[in-house]
Amino acid sequence: MDRNFGGVVWTHHALNRLKDRGISQGDAWATFNHPDQSRYATIKAAWIYYRTYGRQRIEVVAKKNEKGQWLILSVWSRPFFEKGVSGSKQKKAEPIWKLMIKQILGR
Repeated sequence: MDRNFGGVVWTHHALNRLKDRGISQGDAWATFNHPDQSRYATIKAAWIYYRTYGRQRIEVVAKKNEKGQWLILSVWSRPFFEKGVSGSKQKKAEPIWKLMIKQILGR
């Protein structure tokens, strides 16, 4: 893995997360460079970029450094479930009142 891949600077943390999570640097770079969507991160002046690949969603946290270069801070992935798709393993949450009744009745 290259610390200056794709014209951006990759932190050691981000490179380690890629390795630990089995994400290719190319997929992470494509997510950053051509995201499906983005939003502000909780880190000051940072953004989170998202891109979905099949049933996997890659998320990249990036911000500009003091030299104006983009810096990739971290990368992770999570399963992506489309709403209304049959066969999805995503389970709809039960209302709290139903859970409380089940707890009281011991079911």
